Amino acid sequence: MGNYRSRLDIIADILSAASRDAKKTQIMYQANLSYKVLQRYLAEVVGASLISFADEKQCYQLTEKGREFLEAYERYSATNKHIEKRLNEAASKKKALEDLCPSTFL
Repeated sequence: MGNYRSRLDIIADILSAASRDAKKTQIMYQANLSYKVLQRYLAEVVGASLISFADEKQCYQLTEKGREFLEAYERYSATNKHIEKRLNEAASKKKALEDLCPSTFL
């Protein structure tokens, strides 16, 4: 089963691409999005002032608010990975215990 990205993961990918002053097509490829999905998310992140369109360069740029979002997202992502690892370890230990004491009740 594939891993689907969350809304926050997609936004972080878009912001990461925009941090290098990117055109719409570059963001689309770097964030691995279809054009339709990119359009929806671009409207959202521009509306939230996380990125802005620079007319003089004809590209999207990360704003200070977007930079703050990316920093907070990186902290969140690291914490989330740690918690998932611990949950997987706990589930594995629970399964080992259940295997040692199989239920005879059905």
